[in-house]
Amino acid sequence: MPEKISWNFTVSFFIKKLFKAPVYLCYNVCSVSDKNLRGADMKRVLLKLSGEALAGDKKTGFDEATCTRVAKQVKTLVDEGTQVGIVIGGGNFWRGRSSENIDRTKADQIGMLATVMNCIYVSEIFRSVGMMTQVLTPFACGSFTKLFSKDRANKYFDRNMVVFFAGGTGHPYFSTDTATVLRAIEIEAETILLAKAIDGVYDSDPKENPDAKKIDEISIQDVVTLKLGVVDMAASILCMENKMPMLVFGLNEENSIVNAAHGIINGTRVTV
Repeated sequence: MPEKISWNFTVSFFIKKLFKAPVYLCYNVCSVSDKNLRGADMKRVLLKLSGEALAGDKKTGFDEATCTRVAKQVKTLVDEGTQVGIVIGGGNFWRGRSSENIDRTKADQIGMLATVMNCIYVSEIFRSVGMMTQVLTPFACGSFTKLFSKDRANKYFDRNMVVFFAGGTGHPYFSTDTATVLRAIEIEAETILLAKAIDGVYDSDPKENPDAKKIDEISIQDVVTLKLGVVDMAASILCMENKMPMLVFGLNEENSIVNAAHGIINGTRVTV
């Protein structure tokens, strides 16, 4: 079992050793935390779901039981008055960067369409448990979706609808991580809830290093500096520049989405 680590203490220790700086200075830098990461009820959040996590043990396509569990948790939040936007990755269908035989732009476009399929499917599961939903995309998809605009998203939020942001940014070379942060900033979400197949941020890849240590809390500045890969670098810098905090946790933990929205997680708090 990977060991947890107090990142504030570790960074403080090394800064003190290397630069002989007082520990309290590092603490002030590393412990900046939005109040909403500490248990205050959130009014609007952006939930990022891993496509692979939604596929369950099948690793591809959809696992309806998993999607239904997610839907019931989101319904709890909506019933409590929290407005929820959702971005879903496309990795359960397509990872364009792993293909060496397809033009990168076309590969990324296929990935965008994978996220549209995911959002349409999951939005229907959400409707089946009693929620109203709408899927927005940055490009036209006929009658399948509506074109994204901030005003349109706010209109749907005001109607107590869950809003799915599909199709990434609409441009190649940008991941769904970047789309997640971009949409969170645009809709003025209080935080990003990052539900992943892994239960937090580690100091190295736990799949490759059995001694990897889970980090309870870390600043987005340190994520960028240490290249920890919570989200990709473009998304990390966008978070840092716009002071968008994240809560990173395992999707498969019981009631993990509801707990995270209440500021209770077993994963990692990424502060700004």
